[in-house]
Amino acid sequence: MEKTLIGRYIQQTGGYKAFTPYPFPPKDGFIFSPKIYKKHEEAVRLVGKLDGITRLLPDKDFFILMFIKKDASSSSQIEGTKATLQDVVAFEVEEEKTNLPLDVDDILHYLVAVNYATKRIKEFPLSLRFICEIHERLMKSARSTQHAYPGEFRKGQNWIGAQLLKDASFVPPALPDMQTALNDLEKFIHSNDEYPNLIKAGLLHAQFETIHPFTDGNGRTGRMLITLFLHHAQILETPVLYLSSYFKKYQKLYYSNLEKYHSEDSDIESWLFFFLDGIIDTAQSSIETCDNIVRIRERDMRKIQALGKTTASKTLEVVQRLFAQPIVGVAEIKKWTGYTLPGAYKMINRLVEMKILEVYGGKVAYGQKYIYADYYALFDEVYAEKRKKK
Repeated sequence: MEKTLIGRYIQQTGGYKAFTPYPFPPKDGFIFSPKIYKKHEEAVRLVGKLDGITRLLPDKDFFILMFIKKDASSSSQIEGTKATLQDVVAFEVEEEKTNLPLDVDDILHYLVAVNYATKRIKEFPLSLRFICEIHERLMKSARSTQHAYPGEFRKGQNWIGAQLLKDASFVPPALPDMQTALNDLEKFIHSNDEYPNLIKAGLLHAQFETIHPFTDGNGRTGRMLITLFLHHAQILETPVLYLSSYFKKYQKLYYSNLEKYHSEDSDIESWLFFFLDGIIDTAQSSIETCDNIVRIRERDMRKIQALGKTTASKTLEVVQRLFAQPIVGVAEIKKWTGYTLPGAYKMINRLVEMKILEVYGGKVAYGQKYIYADYYALFDEVYAEKRKKK
């Protein structure tokens, strides 16, 4: 089978070579082997199953926030952020806001960008303008981004893998070629072609990373683009399929396959095989998470229903909010319920006695936090493993 090539290196006036994409998609189209279509069928089946489950999920707006926070943490960690999902969730606890790692800011900016994007896409088409708007929210006033130029495509040459251009492992397109490639990408998003949407999502991400149109923040913006395209293509009604955790888990393979994609001897199939494996892995994981969410919710609803009518109503309101923010302090309980301090502590103690909340950190202390541990563990494998060993 004849190989489809993405582009080639062209000598630039500055004495270096930049990767210059060919027209995208190729004039004669992409031709994929049967193994790619077989892998795609498996991915479609699992995404369809996930969509069916999430359509029936109660309180889904609360749950989605935890999927987004997990993706925000993983996507930022790929870029070197050390802060964790626990740091992000704990950040929302009033007593803790001054005691968190500095680079939690990276993840918080990602959350701002994703939350903006998921609302914006309901009323505005996925486009270059939209991508710039996302980038602006991701990078504006962000930590250690002195020359990020939020919301603006780069105005000079960038490169990957070294301090100096001459040592770079990859040099993206020069400016005129970058703009041409971006225009091709936008047309591809909206083209009425015959490429299956999951394959198209993989091509979009790899091509965006090849173009590398921003001075900083390309990886995070490009990973958001996957979820936004899946929404644009109406593949999932509820956005619970985020691939950053998969990319973080197999980070070396992620980078290696992207490098194969945008080499002069393009290996598009290796990238797509890896990408579709990510869809399958993430969909299976999300299905299991959704099943466990329903199980935990039903178990705890039964506990709450055993309370008196008035007490059950307020307790249910708190537990619903815990689905979005599973680490809390007394200030959050006061705010959610309108209770006095003693009343808020009474609510916390009730939830601890019902084995819904646990003391966070294992011991009672001033400014103590509490965690909806069974639920939170569904999203944090490291926490879940540590908890098993106790």
